[in-house]
Amino acid sequence: MKNLYVNALNVTLGWPERVASYIQWLGPLFARIVVGEIFLVSGWGKLQTLEQVTENFVSWGIPFPHILTPFTSGAEFICGILLIVGLFTRISSGVLGVIMIVAIKSALWDQVDSLDTLLGFSETAYLAIFLWLAIAGAGKISIDYWLTKK
Repeated sequence: MKNLYVNALNVTLGWPERVASYIQWLGPLFARIVVGEIFLVSGWGKLQTLEQVTENFVSWGIPFPHILTPFTSGAEFICGILLIVGLFTRISSGVLGVIMIVAIKSALWDQVDSLDTLLGFSETAYLAIFLWLAIAGAGKISIDYWLTKK
């Protein structure tokens, strides 16, 4: 009777893992496409309005704004493209993760009055996704995967 109970429990609790094993490629692909597109568009927009974005960087107290504005804008644009195709995913995620940390610290930190507030920022959600991608990698549907298998 005990074995029957254990088997029933394994079948009941084990099915999500079995199903997920067939679609493990979907999580990183979807995350890369979503955040990649967001940052590709954001970076492109910032590159088109560098003067205004530079003024924002100055008001936030970011050092060397005339250097860091085009660098950050270009990094968002290029890393967004790289994430979408799954090339240099860990590096791109690391770069964008650092940008999110700086954005939170320089532009949003004065709004933080609780952990709920900090965790409510979209930048914090992006940071979590970038951390996951930097650790887990691009997944099977990516140029990274194809290059490492050759």
